[in-house]
Amino acid sequence: MVSTEKPQQSFPKPEFTGAEAGLLDFPSSKSRSYNYFKPRKMRATIYEDVTFDVQPDPERHLSQGWIYGFADGPGGYPKEWTELKSGNWHEFLDPNEEWEQTIFRNNSNVVRQIQLNLDNAKKAGAYQNWAPSWSKFVERHLGAWMHAEHGLGMHVFCSEQRSAPTNMINNAIAVNTAHKLRFAQDLALYNLDLTESGIDFDGAVHRSVWHEDPAWQGVRENVERLTAIGDWAESLFAANVVFESLVGELFRSHLVMQVAARNGDYVTPTVVGAGEHDYGRDRSYTRALFSMLTSDAEHSAQNKRVLTSWLEKWVPVSEAAARTLQPIWSQPQEKVVTFAESWDRSVASLRSLLSDLSLDEPKGLLS
Repeated sequence: MVSTEKPQQSFPKPEFTGAEAGLLDFPSSKSRSYNYFKPRKMRATIYEDVTFDVQPDPERHLSQGWIYGFADGPGGYPKEWTELKSGNWHEFLDPNEEWEQTIFRNNSNVVRQIQLNLDNAKKAGAYQNWAPSWSKFVERHLGAWMHAEHGLGMHVFCSEQRSAPTNMINNAIAVNTAHKLRFAQDLALYNLDLTESGIDFDGAVHRSVWHEDPAWQGVRENVERLTAIGDWAESLFAANVVFESLVGELFRSHLVMQVAARNGDYVTPTVVGAGEHDYGRDRSYTRALFSMLTSDAEHSAQNKRVLTSWLEKWVPVSEAAARTLQPIWSQPQEKVVTFAESWDRSVASLRSLLSDLSLDEPKGLLS
């Protein structure tokens, strides 16, 4: 008689060892820092740990080459996307050491401070003390500046941040984008607060001022021309070195911040000061990046020639934009500074930055 009972099958049994369970001690196995790059100081900072080589390239770790490429040939992050050259793009580190958590932490602190100031201003009825001419100035011109900040954030820096060849550069430009968009929204919320404050304030007039007021057409043209630059480094240089020095600081720091208090307004400087603080940090990383390029052992001379050509191209555009703004200096009732004084301070700021970058000012460029 044949048995129908199936014999019991046997299988090899897995044997787990300490190695599979992750119990082996490797060098630095208990360290929370990565060790495949050389930190600037003795120990890597969190900023270095979370930004270094997040975007590797074939010259660092990607031994198989770029893992993807564009249909027309180049792969990853082509260095040809800028006319400038570097012996080591990975040398750049953001002096502000911005990374994911610091972006939210810094911006939330700024927003919280602005909101407290606006709440206190509403409780104190601070807007009721404004001179009518100052209300009109804020309504028209601070509202128009909101469009410049938004245009730079959304269409200039947001576009640039993909194109640079290392994650550290792209990360710094992305933070710059967040600064611009947040400040534009700060101004929009401030505009809404003023519209509802009970004073004579038209919160919608800023659109027609930006589109039609002759005083703002130079700034508008400058911002729109910045959005059309293909070279990411030229775009960054024209925006943060030239435009911000000659137009941004001119309006924010050397006009609004100077005359607001004399016109009974202690609120607007706290809002605009946040934008100035943002630019101080953005100017810092921009100085570090272009200083690295103008001191490059192999490409310094070429980079200086390129940057000088960009100065010759963009300084006249921003100077024309600044001079077109001149009529608004006469509109506040209390005039603390003249346009000539404000312009001299902006030119001095640009010259200081060019000196830091070891760049000579092209002769006759700034009158």
